[in-house]
Amino acid sequence: MTIKSRKADHIRIAVEDDVQFGRKKTGLEEVQVNGLEGVEVVYQTLPEMDKAKVDVSTEFLGKKFSAPIMVNALTGGTEEAEKINKEIAAACEELGIGFGLGSQRAMIEKPKLAKTFMVRDVAPNIFIAGNVGVVQAKEYTVKKIDEALETIRADVLALHVNAAQEAVQPEGTTDFEDCIGTIKKLRKELKHDFYIKEVGHGISKEVAAEMEKAGLKAIDIGGAGGTSWTGIDSLRGNEKGKAVGETFWDFGIPTAVSIIETKSVFSGKIIASGGIRNGLDIVKSIVLGAEIAGIALPVLKAQQQGGKGAVLKYLERVIEEIKVGCFVLGAKNITELKAKPYVLVGKTKQWAEQRI
Repeated sequence: MTIKSRKADHIRIAVEDDVQFGRKKTGLEEVQVNGLEGVEVVYQTLPEMDKAKVDVSTEFLGKKFSAPIMVNALTGGTEEAEKINKEIAAACEELGIGFGLGSQRAMIEKPKLAKTFMVRDVAPNIFIAGNVGVVQAKEYTVKKIDEALETIRADVLALHVNAAQEAVQPEGTTDFEDCIGTIKKLRKELKHDFYIKEVGHGISKEVAAEMEKAGLKAIDIGGAGGTSWTGIDSLRGNEKGKAVGETFWDFGIPTAVSIIETKSVFSGKIIASGGIRNGLDIVKSIVLGAEIAGIALPVLKAQQQGGKGAVLKYLERVIEEIKVGCFVLGAKNITELKAKPYVLVGKTKQWAEQRI
């Protein structure tokens, strides 16, 4: 199967099927979600501030964000992806938030597909992250990766790390030997800044500690509890592949736990992603230690339902929810929000107590 066909499959399955963590668990069986349900923030009924003065702007890797939101890596490499990327990027430009593209492997191997990643014409000012897989980065020259980023005028590279997904993907690449060596090489030689990005199964403190040693400035923890990429690719597999994918559908480190683990050993910036669905999720993530949060599937679904206008409506609601969250916690801005107290309960607390 071609990369182009695989990307089209990913879009179709993500939009049409239930690909969330815990989608088959019902009744009294506890559903594993992203762990943020185990994070309680402390309400301040007398915030001593005017909500109208709440400032949710922030800075990430040298770029100003009007709110701590990034639309995370979505797609590229198909004709459909060109329209998706442009409409969502245009909405992000209007709102002043970040945008991430899907894997650029397709355009690197077939340059004519580069147009499906081109969004600077509609988003000239915002933070844009390019995207390459760590396994592919072992094969490509550093110059080729830099050229791919320059072609789309990306600010940084999101180097995706996705062993679980590759293990169940029908055409997955599972040679993950010397990936840390590749990351260290990129850190020394790549002209662009970059960060690693899990795709939805979480970053452990062991991996985060290695990234600290490598000198990375940021990590997107891509925690478990949102879209299951082992699930998506299991739906594309043969009978054996589907069975294995089903086994690992809900596998990974929950988002809240991954933030806590990463924060305990990593001094750089953290992007919280993995089941982020509303502004309160983002508020909780920032209180735990994240800098910004990434959202993907809800934005894609909004675009599919109503184009740029629907994306704007959804994201504007999320931004308003962040402002309300700051207000009811007594935080005038994102810096104050980071210092607010929280309580861990349930599985999230158990994870933290045993791992930190």
